[in-house]
This record gives sequence, structure tokens and C-alpha cells, in this order.
Amino acid sequence: MSPVLITILAVFVGTAALCAAVGMSVFGHREDPLKRLERLNPKFMPGKKNSRILKEELLAEGAAGLAELWERIGISPRAISSWYRQAEMPIPAWLLLAVAGLLSVGLIATAKRLHTPTFVYPIAAMAGTAAPLWYVVWRRNRLINRFSEQLPDAMEMMASSLRSGNTVQSSMQVIADELMPPLSREFGIVSESIRLGIPVEQALDEMVNRIPNEDLEFFVTAVVMQRQCGGDLSEILDKIGWLVRERFYIQGQVQALTSEGRMSGAVLIALPFVVFVALYVMNREYVMLLFNEPLGKKMLAAGIVMQLLGAVIIRRIINVQL
Repeated sequence: MSPVLITILAVFVGTAALCAAVGMSVFGHREDPLKRLERLNPKFMPGKKNSRILKEELLAEGAAGLAELWERIGISPRAISSWYRQAEMPIPAWLLLAVAGLLSVGLIATAKRLHTPTFVYPIAAMAGTAAPLWYVVWRRNRLINRFSEQLPDAMEMMASSLRSGNTVQSSMQVIADELMPPLSREFGIVSESIRLGIPVEQALDEMVNRIPNEDLEFFVTAVVMQRQCGGDLSEILDKIGWLVRERFYIQGQVQALTSEGRMSGAVLIALPFVVFVALYVMNREYVMLLFNEPLGKKMLAAGIVMQLLGAVIIRRIINVQL
């Protein structure tokens, strides 16, 4: 075959291949990326089904993150139930919720009977709902503070019992028999748990979960470390008891020195509300200018913001961390 014919055939084949490639790229059928993923990964499910699964995963991750955030803040459902259990309420939770609902309805009816402005109704509803919850928080804090006050005596009693040759379980039983609730009840639960075969570390951790107290955590850490590494537990308990007593003494001094500031803060925070109620009873038209006039609304909003800022500043001043 002559070189000229070979050159002509090569040029023809190259030109035909180029035309075919261009035609396929322009007019040819392109494979869908989803189908390509499905072909490469049989488990991949394209279309609406895959979109639905992706949305469900995003919602699940968002719900988990939100639950973790509420858990850190301390108002998650688990934290609320723990607070209710720590308050040792004499009534079940559903009854407390019923009382909150009835109190809200009663306050709204009272506000309506007094012909108060419309904005007072949601405030009355929130106040009726918050009052029982505030009582639960107050009762919980009171029990925890009482437990903290009894803890130094319990540590000294346990140290004396350990020096006399008793075990940790029997020393806790002595505390449960000699002291008053709530500390005696908690140590009695721990003593009974150890007697039934539950490890000491687990029983103490459960008590810490029931009673959130930093001093109690020091006590539990000391007991656990002594069981793992050895040492004189009675001496450690004496030092922890002395430290807790000194902290309570300093805290009492701080409370006495800041009592005037706390009283002043309470008066300054309550005074605007008292004056508002008094003026509303004596001259309703005069007070309603704050809600009917644009300037009055701005002044009311500015007053509320300044009141909140003042409350925060006063709390920061009188709240001394030890």
C-alpha cells in the first residue's frame, strides 16, 4: 500500500473518530450522577427516599444537639425529674402541674375581674405556672443546704467510727442511726446498698447523683481514693470536715456583710411594681398613658430594660463566690 493511501486512511479514521466524539458529547445521553452513584454503591437510594432519609438524619442530629444543650443548661426533662425527686415533694408531679394550671386560671380570672389591661393576662398565667415550680426549687435548695450543714458532723462521726475499728459500711450505718434527715436517710441508703452487695464506689456515686453537693463529692473522692491507694481515711475526713466548717463560717460572714445590699436590691426591684399598682388603683387613666401613647410605650420598654440591667448588676455585686 502506497504511503499516500495510508495517510488518507489515517486522516479519514481520525476525522471520523473526532466527529463521533463531538457528536456523543453534544447530543449523546449523559448518565445521571445519582444513577452513577447507585451503580457504584448498590446501597445508595436516590430520589425522594434518599432525601427523606437525609432529612431524618439531620432532624435526629438536631434533636440530639438540642437535648444535649438543655442537659447542660439544666432544664432537660431528666434534670427536671431529678430536681423534683431531690425536693422530696409530698405530692405527685401530675398533681403539681394541675395546681399550676388552676393557679394560672385563677390569676387570669382575677385580672379580668379587676379590668386590667390585656397584657396582664399572659403575665398572670406565667406567674401562676412559675409559682409551684419556684416552690419546688426552694424546697430542693433548702434540703440540699440542710444536708450541707449536717455533712461536717457526719464526717467527724465517721472518722471517729473508723478509728474505733469499724468498717466504712458500719460507719455509715452509725451516721444513719445518729443524725437527722436528710443526711441520715442518704447514708442509710448507701449502707443498705453496700450490705446487699453493691460496690462502695457505685453506692457513693448514686448518692452524689441524688444529692448534688461539692463537699459530698470531696468526701466520695476521698473514700474511693483510700480504697484504691490506701491511707488514713479518718484523718482525711477530719480535714474535709474542718474545711467545710470554715467555708460555712466565711459564707456566714459574707452573708452578714452583704445583707444590706441584698435588702436594698430587693426594695429597688420591687418599688417600681408597687408604685405602678398603687397608681393603677388610684388613677387608672393616668397609668394607661404608658400603654396608649407611643412615647409611653417607649418609656415603659426602656424602664423594663433598665430594671433588668439593675437587677443583674445588683446580683453581681452582692453575689460573692467562695
